[in-house]
Amino acid sequence: MVRLVFGFGGPLRVVDAVNPTRRVTAASLAIGTHATAALGEYTGPVHGVTVLLTPLAAYRLTAAPMETFARRTVDLADVLGARLRKLVGRLAECPDWDSRFALLDRLLALRLLNGPPCAPQVDWAWRRLHRTAGRTPVSQLATETGWGHRRLQRRFLQQVGLPPKSLAQVFQLQEALRQRREGRTWADAAGAAGYHDQAHFTRNFKALIGCTPGRFPALRVDPEGYGPLDALPDHITTASTDATTGPVSTTGPIPTGKAGDTCAASRGGSRSTATCAPSSPPWTP
Repeated sequence: MVRLVFGFGGPLRVVDAVNPTRRVTAASLAIGTHATAALGEYTGPVHGVTVLLTPLAAYRLTAAPMETFARRTVDLADVLGARLRKLVGRLAECPDWDSRFALLDRLLALRLLNGPPCAPQVDWAWRRLHRTAGRTPVSQLATETGWGHRRLQRRFLQQVGLPPKSLAQVFQLQEALRQRREGRTWADAAGAAGYHDQAHFTRNFKALIGCTPGRFPALRVDPEGYGPLDALPDHITTASTDATTGPVSTTGPIPTGKAGDTCAASRGGSRSTATCAPSSPPWTP
C-alpha cells in the first residue's frame, strides 16, 4: 500500500525497521511502497485520517513515476505546502467521520478518474502476484503478459514502485504472517507460504522485517487483539492514527491490499472504508 496520513494532532515517527537511520517525523506523511517493514511510533495524542492506496491507484492519483516514492517516507508538508494545511483544516472541521470520508471520496475520486491509465499488463501481473501470494515466477509473468523481463520490470518500477521480485517477496512474507496469525507454528506457516525450508524463511524474514521470527512477538504491540502490526492484505488497520496514549510501535511490510485502482480512508481503530474508484477490469493475455 501507499499510505497518506493527514494528521490533526501530534506527530508520528516512521522508522525503517531494517535501517533505523531512515526515519521521518511529521503530523502528515506520505509512505510509499516499501519492501521492508516500517515502525510507526508516537508518544502523545495523535488524531487524523489515513488513506490507503494500491500503488496503481497512487500512480493514477499523482501522475508521477512510483519509483520516485518507493522506499521513502516524506513529510506531506514538504510536498503539498499550503494545500496540505487547507485540506487538513477542512478535514478537522468536518462534524463527523462520515463527512470526512465523503470529502476525501470527492477529492480523490476526481484525481483518480482523471489520472493516467495503468498498463493492463501491469494490473494483471499485480493481481496475479497478489492472488498467488508471490509464488508466480517473474519469468512466467513476463511470458504471460507477452513482455520481456526488462520491460516488465521497467513498467513495475514506473507504476508500482518496486520490481516484481521484491513485491513477490513481500506478498509471500505476508502470507506467512497470515498463516501464523491463524495459529500455525512458524515452521508450518513458512511451509504453507511456499518457503523452501526454515533457513530460507528466516533469512527473508530478517531481510524484510529486521529481526528473526523468534524475536518478532516481543517487538509487537497488538491493541485489543487486532492491531496494524502485520499490515496484511485486505485488513484496514490504523490504530496508530487515532490513539491518545503511548508509546506504541506498529510494524509490517508496507505494500498491501487488494489489486486494482481502489483506495480506502480509515480512522484509527476502525474497519470502515471509503471506496474512491472502482477497480480496473483484469487484463487477460
